[in-house]
Amino acid sequence: MATTRQQQDRNKWDERYRQQDFAYGKAPNHFFASCLEQLAPGSILMPADGEGRNGVYAATRGWKVHSFDLSSEGQAKALQLAAEKGVSIAYQVSDGTDLGWDEASFDAIGAIYAHVAPEQIPAFYRRLDRYLKPGGTFIFEAFGKAHLQWKALDPRVGGPDDIEMLFSEDDMQTLFNRYEIIHCREEVVLLEEGLYHRGKGSVLRFAARKPL
Repeated sequence: MATTRQQQDRNKWDERYRQQDFAYGKAPNHFFASCLEQLAPGSILMPADGEGRNGVYAATRGWKVHSFDLSSEGQAKALQLAAEKGVSIAYQVSDGTDLGWDEASFDAIGAIYAHVAPEQIPAFYRRLDRYLKPGGTFIFEAFGKAHLQWKALDPRVGGPDDIEMLFSEDDMQTLFNRYEIIHCREEVVLLEEGLYHRGKGSVLRFAARKPL
């Protein structure tokens, strides 16, 4: 049974994704797309995939895509986008606790703005780690610890208001302390992603390889 917070989150995202426009656009996240260019296609898990801009992009690049998100409205938009692009993706409406896959099922994971409640962060990313094959690649982008000052200057850039939901380089090195880190940096970027990521913000970009 969903908790009160989960239901509130689901309602929030359903409302956002119910509108006709794609909230974060149809184009993939730049960092995610650049990382995929370095990898041979295989199976990829896309947590918190929203309206599917990143999962659908991966499918157009030959990946077998499994996405999940809290929002059934996001699922509908993602399947719509996949049909527009002539590809297919598997998409579950889930918070990630009941996905039903075996361990080591995926060659890559793309966690793009997969912000969860602070108390859920360690368990959420441990679960994702279990689904990644040894030698697989974890790709991540989310708002960094320095982001709140940028959001105060221009709220259109979006992102959580709770600093405990934001990420630092140390956070990522702790969460993925066994991994071979390829890239880990908090940096200021200009976001132009749909209606809700517009303007300068501080993001944490991370890519790492799971040990064999």
